[in-house]
Amino acid sequence: MRRVDQSRISRVKKKRRKKWIIRTVSLVLLLLLGAGLYLGSEIWGVFANTKNNLGKSDLRDKQVQMDEPFTILLLGTDQRKRSDPVWRADVMMLIAVNPKTNSAKVLSIPRDTYATIANTDGMKAKLNSAAYWGYKKDVGQVVNIRKTLENLLHVPVDYYARINFQGFEDIVDALGGVEVNVKFPFHQQAIGGDMVYFEPGVKELNGSEALAYVRMRKQDPRGDLGRNERQREVVTQLIDKIAGFEGVGNFSKLMKAVGDNFEHSLELENFKALADIYRKIPKNNIENLVIKTTPENVPGAGAVLIWPKEDRQKIQQILREHLELPPLENQEQEGGSDHDDSSETENQF
Repeated sequence: MRRVDQSRISRVKKKRRKKWIIRTVSLVLLLLLGAGLYLGSEIWGVFANTKNNLGKSDLRDKQVQMDEPFTILLLGTDQRKRSDPVWRADVMMLIAVNPKTNSAKVLSIPRDTYATIANTDGMKAKLNSAAYWGYKKDVGQVVNIRKTLENLLHVPVDYYARINFQGFEDIVDALGGVEVNVKFPFHQQAIGGDMVYFEPGVKELNGSEALAYVRMRKQDPRGDLGRNERQREVVTQLIDKIAGFEGVGNFSKLMKAVGDNFEHSLELENFKALADIYRKIPKNNIENLVIKTTPENVPGAGAVLIWPKEDRQKIQQILREHLELPPLENQEQEGGSDHDDSSETENQF
């Protein structure tokens, strides 16, 4: 690949959100957590250093344990460093797990969903602004995202894990890069500002190049389908490399790379429980729930996605039933409008 300095390229392009990146990294993280390899204090120490207590959900009488139905929220942020105080959650993926039935429901909530933001006296805005308002109101970014989502979905958020875009590059580099088969020539700007040029053929990519490889959509004649195919190509390699790891040293290197860009609310025993649960859940017992949304331009909020009441209620009930919670009765629904004309937006795990 040829790299050309493009430091003067419009900053607008740099602000484009790469939602799928976090879905990719989140999947890899769950595979790591679910690998069932308890490799000692050095590796788990990395995760301990990135732990952030979230506390019990207001929708729970007590903190739920992982032998009961529970939820875990995966957040993907636009940070370059985990220590950056102001950030937005561009990917919000809620996973509802029922260890009794060895099954899971996965719900990806679009970042532009129009919702009532917690701790703002009823203000409605794009869902991904909840972190900013949590920071501004000094209640905590993740706490405010949790409260906003709980108001929207009427299900508890029990645990969370958060990773930034840098984590994707670091994981690829820690795994020694990836090999891809470039189908046609194209170019894509890297996050660092350089332009990466891809020529047809088999190529070895580092983290930055892999990020550019799977970001591109507009130059692909197949659009999103082509990009999804490239994403699967890279994800499959990452999974295969992780599955083939042997020894504490290799895992320690990878954990340290992830740890710099990772935060969570899990205890050590939670990681071990996730490992057991992951091994037991068949792939066909993991269901991706689909949200139907209506695009709309709202003054003061811009282009947003309205989540119609009927579809919200359907998703809420599916999640509550899966979590063995009682059905909602005469409860006010949040976050959308009652539009009948809806377009289906599928955000898959």
